[in-house]
Amino acid sequence: MTRIRLWHSYIGLFIAPSVLFFALTGALQIFSLHEAHGKYEPPALIERLSSVHKDQVFALGHHHPQPEADAASPAAAEEDSDKPRMSTTLLKVFFLLVAICLALSTALGLWMGLTQIPRKRTGWLLVIAGALIPAVLLIF
Repeated sequence: MTRIRLWHSYIGLFIAPSVLFFALTGALQIFSLHEAHGKYEPPALIERLSSVHKDQVFALGHHHPQPEADAASPAAAEEDSDKPRMSTTLLKVFFLLVAICLALSTALGLWMGLTQIPRKRTGWLLVIAGALIPAVLLIF
């Protein structure tokens, strides 16, 4: 059982940077903060990180703002009818809470893993490798 616990720690330390990345960028995407809509233009970094999350490339997405419709036009009426229901909004809030808890749990797991394993240098090397490997692969 001790060996399984040690392997669990090593695997967790290696994947923790990616889990944190996906939890945080996923939280931004829940409310479409990575896409332009209305007068909102996402910061370039958020848009690029979203592209990594969704398409595995570090590039600006193809999210263009929608042309603003006149309030009396049929398109504006359609937009009002397309507003999310309360249950959808509550589900988004729940998933945001899940993403925050996943990031917090992963951060706590990192701390526990790095302080409880006998070979701390190996732990740090796994965390660094888990962060650098995806970054290097994005460059190529």
